[in-house]
Amino acid sequence: MPDAQSPIWHPFTQHAVAPPPTLIARGEGARLITPDGRRIIDAIASWWVTLHGHGHPRIAAAIADQAATLEQVIFAGFTHAPAETLARRLLARAPKGLAVAFLSDSGSTAVEVAVKMAVGFWHHRGERRTRIVALEDGYHGDTFGAMACGERGLFTEPYWPMLFEVERLPFPRAGAEQATIEAFTELLRQNGGTVAALIVEPLVLGAGGMRMYPPWVLKALADLCRQHGVLLIADEVMTGFGRTGTFFACEQAGVAPDLMCLSKGLTGGFLPMGVTLATKAIYDAFYTVDRAKMFFHSSSYTGNPIACAAALASLDIWQDEPVFAHIEAIAAQHRKRLEGLHARPEVVETRQTGTIAAIELCVPAAGYFAELGPRLYRFFLERDVLLRPLGNVVYVLPPYCITRDELNAVYDAISEALTLVSV
Repeated sequence: MPDAQSPIWHPFTQHAVAPPPTLIARGEGARLITPDGRRIIDAIASWWVTLHGHGHPRIAAAIADQAATLEQVIFAGFTHAPAETLARRLLARAPKGLAVAFLSDSGSTAVEVAVKMAVGFWHHRGERRTRIVALEDGYHGDTFGAMACGERGLFTEPYWPMLFEVERLPFPRAGAEQATIEAFTELLRQNGGTVAALIVEPLVLGAGGMRMYPPWVLKALADLCRQHGVLLIADEVMTGFGRTGTFFACEQAGVAPDLMCLSKGLTGGFLPMGVTLATKAIYDAFYTVDRAKMFFHSSSYTGNPIACAAALASLDIWQDEPVFAHIEAIAAQHRKRLEGLHARPEVVETRQTGTIAAIELCVPAAGYFAELGPRLYRFFLERDVLLRPLGNVVYVLPPYCITRDELNAVYDAISEALTLVSV
């Protein structure tokens, strides 16, 4: 039964062993504030969504204004100015070649849309290309198509019989990157004519343990896609909107994908929304007088005007405020503090890409279900720091408004927490 105090079933929570959830009354900047006044540093941007800080007044005002004007309208056969403007502004910042935007309501649905578009593209061209290729340890969401693209594991085991098969490439770990490229080369040599798309999280695997790989690997994989006519899906749900140091991670590799999935930071962390950007060639495969070839996908809140207004306000902040200066400052502070942790015997490895930092800790049984993870979570929360380790991997992914003192407090808590690690 649910907790006696609440009927809510929380995500990624084993209620039989988890402590009661922390009640939050409001947010302010990089802080989450409880009813009794505790000020908790949100060092993971509330699951990677909060860009400019909690309660940013410009986004809050844009939401209020839009809610008083138009809160919702069916998006089949109708449109509105916030959606039209948002699509144009996103495409203007996106890699060259992306020409149309399909709006949805989450990262998972943005991925579902991309996969359906990729397979439908080949179907409408009369080619039977249905195979999807992905990186091992990848994560693309929790709806069924997104689950299928992600790594098979305890997350998805009950549903394996219901998931379509996906070809896996080895993760391009440091020193063995070429093995990934060679594996994709061989797969395409043998079965290239049946592959619809390669889907990747560019540069950083999020839920897979904040594993990182260099831009040249992404470029090599993209080049192979081009050579063999395979579509490239860039899942930038987590890496987009500055997280890796550039607005989109693909920019660092000079890669223009055929499909790009966006969500999380899209609205600045205020409202759920997803967007799938696609090339004109993909759009044209569905563009015909045959109504049976339309793209059959929607959700009730597709193109929600309030979410669009929040996203536009977030883009305005990028334009008018020194967001990249904040990103560079966070990245520099990460580098400095990681140097002090790298040589500690409790630390296996430290990793960083832009504003994303990860510390992999030495434990006998590593991985998401490492017993150390829940202990660390409680330890950090007792010190008014929200960090949610991925098993034995502690990662820091803060809002861009975090101050130097706040980020130092996060790292001080991490340094103190290493006493929990038995080497």
